[in-house]
Amino acid sequence: MAAEQEKAQYTVGSESPSHDSAVKDIVQDKGNNIGEAADLYGDLATAEEFGYVERGLKSRHIQFIALGGTIGTGLFLGIGSAFAKSGPLSVLLGYSMTGVAVYAMMQCLGEMATWLPLPGAIPQYCSRYSDPALGFAVGWNNWYQCAITLCAEISAATVLVSFWDTEEKINPAVWISIIIVIILLLNLFAVGIYGEAEFIFASIKIITILGLLIVSLVIMLGGAPDHDRRGFRYWKEGAMKEYIGTGNTGRFAGLWSTLVNAAFSYGGVEMVAVAAGEAANPRKNIPKAVRRVFWRIMFFYILGSFAIGVTISSNDEQLTSDNLSGAQKSPWVIAMKNAKIAALPHIINAVILTSATSSGNAFLYTGSRYLFGVAQNGQAPKFLLKCTKAGVPIWCVLITASVSLLTYMSVSTGANQVFLWFQNLTTIAQLFTWCSICVAYIQFRKALIAQGVERDTLVFKSPAQPYLAYGALAYFSLIILFNGFAVFTEKHWGPAQLTDFFTAYIGVLIYALLFGFWKLFKRSKPVDPAQADIWSGKAALDAEVWPEQLPRNIVEKFWFWLC
Repeated sequence: MAAEQEKAQYTVGSESPSHDSAVKDIVQDKGNNIGEAADLYGDLATAEEFGYVERGLKSRHIQFIALGGTIGTGLFLGIGSAFAKSGPLSVLLGYSMTGVAVYAMMQCLGEMATWLPLPGAIPQYCSRYSDPALGFAVGWNNWYQCAITLCAEISAATVLVSFWDTEEKINPAVWISIIIVIILLLNLFAVGIYGEAEFIFASIKIITILGLLIVSLVIMLGGAPDHDRRGFRYWKEGAMKEYIGTGNTGRFAGLWSTLVNAAFSYGGVEMVAVAAGEAANPRKNIPKAVRRVFWRIMFFYILGSFAIGVTISSNDEQLTSDNLSGAQKSPWVIAMKNAKIAALPHIINAVILTSATSSGNAFLYTGSRYLFGVAQNGQAPKFLLKCTKAGVPIWCVLITASVSLLTYMSVSTGANQVFLWFQNLTTIAQLFTWCSICVAYIQFRKALIAQGVERDTLVFKSPAQPYLAYGALAYFSLIILFNGFAVFTEKHWGPAQLTDFFTAYIGVLIYALLFGFWKLFKRSKPVDPAQADIWSGKAALDAEVWPEQLPRNIVEKFWFWLC
């Protein structure tokens, strides 16, 4: 007992040999998870009282979460409205430009997450490297964004069911309840169960996207049952449609309007870093996942938006018809129907339904870990640190899941309307998260320099820094400021215009209030790079040893490369 009490006296963030030795002893005696918790909390007693998360996500879980974890209703369903409004070239450019900025942001996050992989890490990075008020704002902003996006995905899944239940014989509340229960059960037990579910869901989505790209090429070249060789016909109709204006001004406005939609589609791309705190061998698996972000953006989003533009007209009335709902308005489904491919629309709708469920599952996981991270910062009640024996932060999961009950609003107001409202609200929260990551990285890089850490010694070193961080920060900030530009072109404001203004900018007010509250409440000051805590929790991770897996044949060699 005396030895354990002695171990508890080490100083958090210290690089002294006695600290490292004490951490290694705890890791050896109590296990990796308790060792990491003790290193973070500063004493062994707190770590043993509350427990800690387990590193139960295997390499294949992390890679497939990175590959398909964020392919949700934005790419399958939401892209249709942007396509109808702006045209094929505008959508392709909008998704490509946003994709470049997202890639730059992920390079920043990958470097921080590889240095110190923590559960729900983003608010902790912001608090440690930049300003505790920024950590508080981004932590709670991330949490409500994930919780509301959870509602959006459940709402979208409910809409998708109407593809088959056209007469609404079953009350939508039944489908909402079923989906909530499934998602909750997948998150209540060991994190490995969540990982397996995402592995299966992501596999389905990846296979579907690849299949859709191939089918789109067939339709484009005239190989579909209607034998209509479309080529670039739909681009000639109007590659960039005019929106709120004429000429080049209208075409630019149309392009700009796609950026918010693209940001929603990319939403959650950072969840692989959130999962880093529960990843086995994070120093190997996280860099691999982050490096593949470019290819994921290229194949899934950019090629996907291009494929839509050559298989369906942006003037197709089905994209904006009030008589259609759910997957019936998906540009993928409409393209298949127009090409007289009978069976595929039902298959696509089923995949989109599993995709929405998968995204909901992922956002419940991510939101609960953000809440856990805020509690670790001391910016949320301490009971939220409580973990089950399987390493699940139980109260964080239950509280985040309780927000999903808001989805029942769709029963009375219409699931389509609720989905669009949720989408507008959460997109700005997502953009603030990405801005905060860039700010945290800029300060993290300054801290490394100030404390004498050579970036060449890092396991993962992001290129072209700090220019990538500044560029991504400027891009996301511009979208936040001008995302509601359309409402300012209205000469007369009524209830509809006020609603549009509210949904476009309420996220800015929420973030500002969160930041200002902690500034006034705690009088927090910006962190001096020379004093920034880049060490707490690192000693326990350095003490862990991960066995090297060597492929025994060509099949295993391919599998290890993939995963």
